[in-house]
Amino acid sequence: MTQASSSVESDSRIAVVSGGAGGIGTAIVSALEDSGHRTVVIDRKGTVPCDLASEASTREAAEAVLKMVGRCDVFVQCAATFDLAALKELDLVTWRRVMAVNVESALLLAQAFTPGMVERGFGRVIFVTSDTLWSPPAGEFLPYVASKAALIGIMRTLAVDLGQAGVFVSAVAPGLTDTPGSRSANSDSDFEAVVEHQALKRRLTAEDTASAVAYLASDGGAAMTGQVLCLDGGLIFR
Repeated sequence: MTQASSSVESDSRIAVVSGGAGGIGTAIVSALEDSGHRTVVIDRKGTVPCDLASEASTREAAEAVLKMVGRCDVFVQCAATFDLAALKELDLVTWRRVMAVNVESALLLAQAFTPGMVERGFGRVIFVTSDTLWSPPAGEFLPYVASKAALIGIMRTLAVDLGQAGVFVSAVAPGLTDTPGSRSANSDSDFEAVVEHQALKRRLTAEDTASAVAYLASDGGAAMTGQVLCLDGGLIFR
């Protein structure tokens, strides 16, 4: 098992990216393709269309991927919804939607894809979390931050469970990233305020996160499991 990476050649690996049809997800897909992966996107407008808030749709998408390409060597959970609600306004419909998209879809897809990884003795599972876990910007981020914390707990547990079979499980935690989605929700002054507190005085890009994901998916990341790479320009030291 110590040489598991050789069991699936790097130039023939298949990467599945949930939420890969926009923003950071699109950059991740491009970075993985540039490093030789064949990619499949699970998203509303992805290679495999899916409503990740639906258990049935998510399970069907996993089946469709395996039928289409036969296996998954690298699974990246990038899909996320950002429904905001502070404690006093939070209802369970909102809470459950955030958990369904951000957490449960990751579990269901990992459940579908990791048995093949274990059988082949090679696999990567990478969760996109958030630096807001260590410093929530406001109370209304409650469901989002809670979902990202859950992903890290899942990541660490799966790293222990799957590591002996040659499957590595890690996470990346971006900060406020300059994407069309974040620009629609944040003003230039919002970005400037965050950059002012970063050690690196520039806006973060989707490619910053994508490069880290590509590293974790590569043979160069073969000793990295159960860890979170924080990609926020030095906003949070931990």
